Amino acid sequence: MPTREQADAAAAIRAALEEAELDYERPNQDAFLVTLPGRRKLKTLVWLNIGDHSLLVKSFFCRRPDENEGEFYRYLMQRGDGMYGMAFTADEVGDVYITGRLPLGGVTPDEVDRLLGCALTYSDENFNPALERGFATAIRKEWEWRTRRGESLRNLEAFRHMVGERPGG
Repeated sequence: MPTREQADAAAAIRAALEEAELDYERPNQDAFLVTLPGRRKLKTLVWLNIGDHSLLVKSFFCRRPDENEGEFYRYLMQRGDGMYGMAFTADEVGDVYITGRLPLGGVTPDEVDRLLGCALTYSDENFNPALERGFATAIRKEWEWRTRRGESLRNLEAFRHMVGERPGG
């Protein structure tokens, strides 16, 4: 049975999600999985997990880099300096997440909306620059492979500058 604070937090989360008309799932009474549409990263999934004393906000950002790990992680750490309520974190294998915590008493619809907006912004704005640093070789190989086969380059267009091609060429 949830405590009063947990029930209030769940109600605030639900109100924020419904007000923003966001797609979400509720796999159990303590968790919401929210789908946020992006521009660079097309979809950002954010977990909102209600704990005993705090709300955990967590979103997978990208897997561990294939190359240039130092530059990749340094970029994310530098970006973290101006982040509101969240930080880039890494798990034991080096996969990267955007993570934040909020005391249950601070969970309001406005604060949930703010944190979801931050998660989307941090994910969307940093996705391509992070990929350029940690996956450049894979991006170039994928570009070459698709070009050879006549496959669509639509989701790679943001990386055209990495392969030395001009737009439309």
